[in-house]
Amino acid sequence: MKRKHIVVLFVVFFAGIAFHANGQAPYKHGIGVTVGTTQAVSYKTFIGDHFTVQLDAGTKYCYVYGSHLWSAELAPNFMYEGRLSGDLYGLVGVGGSIGYTWNNLFSYFNEYGQQWSRHNAKGGANAIIGLEYLIDTYLAFQFDFRPGYRCVFNRYFADHKFDWGLNFGLRYTF
Repeated sequence: MKRKHIVVLFVVFFAGIAFHANGQAPYKHGIGVTVGTTQAVSYKTFIGDHFTVQLDAGTKYCYVYGSHLWSAELAPNFMYEGRLSGDLYGLVGVGGSIGYTWNNLFSYFNEYGQQWSRHNAKGGANAIIGLEYLIDTYLAFQFDFRPGYRCVFNRYFADHKFDWGLNFGLRYTF
């Protein structure tokens, strides 16, 4: 088990060195949309040469105990971004989400006999890895994968699951 941790640390360390050796932030701020697993308005800002904060506010689909739920959520992500080549940048980081879920059904009981409500809270944590490409000085495309954990809960019980997202973003940069 310790050997896996050491290998992961070396990969992250050398990826950081490769990103660090290649320049500075390509822009200061970006605003746009994210589509895919998450449909959101997105804001991204660089807080240093390589560190960036991305905030997505929108909706996401999730499946909980036989019910199709939609969630309105706020998802901040903290990333390290560096130039790979030309106008192509790589990004890696962590994030979270907090929100509210609803479904179109009345309250029902799950397979354990516990009551599941129409209205629930949602929280989660995720990793983010992706690519960003600058078309020109004012337009950026981002493709990312966000594996993570989510918990949908109400006052009766909670549903803990692996969660993931595959998203495409388009941003106006300034």
